[in-house]
Amino acid sequence: MRKKQNQRFRNPVQFIGRRDYLEDLESLWRKATSSLIACRGRRRIGKSTLIREFARRTASDYIEIEGLPPDKQMTNQRQLDHFIEALAAQTGTSKEPVSNWIEAFLRLDGQIDDEKRTVVLLDEVSWMGGYDVNYPGALRTAWERYFHRHPKLIVAVCGSVSTWIRENILDNTGFTGRFSRDYVLPELTLSECAEFWRGAKDRVSSREIFDVLSVTGGVPRCLEEIDPGLSAEENIRRMCFSTSGELYKDFDAIFSPLFGAEAELKRRILVALSDGPLSGAELSARFEFKRNGRMSSVLRELKEGGFISDDPGLNPATGADSRIGKYRLKDNYTRFYLKYVMPRKTQIEAGSFRFTSLGTLPAWNAVMGLQFENLIVNNAMSLVPFLHLGNSIVESAAPYRNARRDAEGGKGCQIDLLIQTPMTAYVVEIKRKREIDESVIAEVQGRLSRLPLRKGMSPRPVLVYEGELAPSVEGSGYFDAIIPASKLLV
Repeated sequence: MRKKQNQRFRNPVQFIGRRDYLEDLESLWRKATSSLIACRGRRRIGKSTLIREFARRTASDYIEIEGLPPDKQMTNQRQLDHFIEALAAQTGTSKEPVSNWIEAFLRLDGQIDDEKRTVVLLDEVSWMGGYDVNYPGALRTAWERYFHRHPKLIVAVCGSVSTWIRENILDNTGFTGRFSRDYVLPELTLSECAEFWRGAKDRVSSREIFDVLSVTGGVPRCLEEIDPGLSAEENIRRMCFSTSGELYKDFDAIFSPLFGAEAELKRRILVALSDGPLSGAELSARFEFKRNGRMSSVLRELKEGGFISDDPGLNPATGADSRIGKYRLKDNYTRFYLKYVMPRKTQIEAGSFRFTSLGTLPAWNAVMGLQFENLIVNNAMSLVPFLHLGNSIVESAAPYRNARRDAEGGKGCQIDLLIQTPMTAYVVEIKRKREIDESVIAEVQGRLSRLPLRKGMSPRPVLVYEGELAPSVEGSGYFDAIIPASKLLV
């Protein structure tokens, strides 16, 4: 006999954002057949929370089984035993052990009621199936013979190791045409992030909100650690500069060697990128890899996980794709941890930051300025409504770097964000300063003078800022758009 839905299913914590995903998932119920979906992304991004919330809102029955985290003693049989125990705890079915995944999935199939909308979540599937090469085949067989026959069933496979899911399931020829959806969850938008301040959102300054977001990025699990009653400095100190802080420990947890053979290489790549963008060839040379595909595979996984970006952009001089892409460290939390927390672990463990004002720390404003810039670049499309593009299509939105000097030996060109439409290049300057004066105009003028543009392309300077803007900047009429960052939180 089925047990009642558990407490977690009935009484969720506050759920923020993901409206488009929830609406798209709900459309699956209008099909006449069952659905198999995948949900991927970095750890803490809210994959299982999304599926859980969707089930809470729309389903009658919900079964969630998560693979056990890897350890040195882990075996396939332990994963099987855990699967059966978790299923029994939620449904009241037998705890009798099984010897293979076909038997385990058949036990699950017996708990699905054709009269009820049912969501099944197989979470951290790379952990669950990573100890049996036959797991993907067993899942495919179970889908074809059992699960697919239930008209009101949605089965979701989730995991943080996107490459494992893609290589073993999504790209497996046996699953061709079986998946109704494949989501790779991005970070929350800035306006969604602001909701984590709840009732305090309207009285907390945008500077405080952006300082916290510059450290956490739009990662829901990080944002859940925010205490709206504390200042930004105190929130950052508590999360990052205390040995008990969630974000102090999180990097080591994400890149523990137990979570895959490439975990240490991923860590080293991120450390290298914390000093600036590098091409795939430069990374391969640094780590002495030949062209064997290993580096490409690891970079692809870090990219799918949201940790890095190769910022594909158009060459403004030709309109063609940039020939040499460079990877940058995209994840704000990882950037902050590697640049400012990891080098200070000894002092943190000694309790040196308990009563220190973070604003007085060396290079604090410079670091936070770079963090803010990265945050805005990651949310480039949120700027589009303020640019008044009309019907123009955004063809490219990425940082622009051209290290080559001109014939007179002048500087190369580096632009925080270059948004391109067919006829216009929006040169976006991103500033976080207490006071922003007219010197920002001279800075942008210098960059524009070194920006190579193809014939017929119009440059338009744009300023996105957090701070106090001198009236003379706006009064100069130099910028075609001036966007206070606070507007991006609405």
